[in-house]
Amino acid sequence: MVSDERSDKAKTGMEPSAANPGLLRPPLLYLGAIALGLLLHFVWPVRLVPGAVSVPPGGTVMLVAVALFLWAVRTFGIAGTPVPGNRPTTTIVRTGSYKYSRNPIYLSFMLFQLGVTFWVNSLWLLVTLIPAVVLIM
Repeated sequence: MVSDERSDKAKTGMEPSAANPGLLRPPLLYLGAIALGLLLHFVWPVRLVPGAVSVPPGGTVMLVAVALFLWAVRTFGIAGTPVPGNRPTTTIVRTGSYKYSRNPIYLSFMLFQLGVTFWVNSLWLLVTLIPAVVLIM
């Protein structure tokens, strides 16, 4: 009975629908892009920059990505809205990291892969980042 009421509310617009009900989940997309990039790198390594300069920017960008992700998740928690895109949004968030970016969580995923790209020093990780970003846009 409760599930029938919920589906009726969703159909009439009284209950918010999921922001992203699709099968292509952004965390899995970026994880897949990283995995494919690493696989290609180990099969056919192509360096992006000289080895001595790859680790510091890679580590820095990865730390920035994690901090941005945590800030965005905390902002959602304070606003009382769920983080997963397959759950209905309860409020529009315009504070915290959302004051500066439309979707800082997706931006953090992209930055994290970019950081891994430099950390591992792999052109393949950069190549696999491009379709991931295009698919998310």
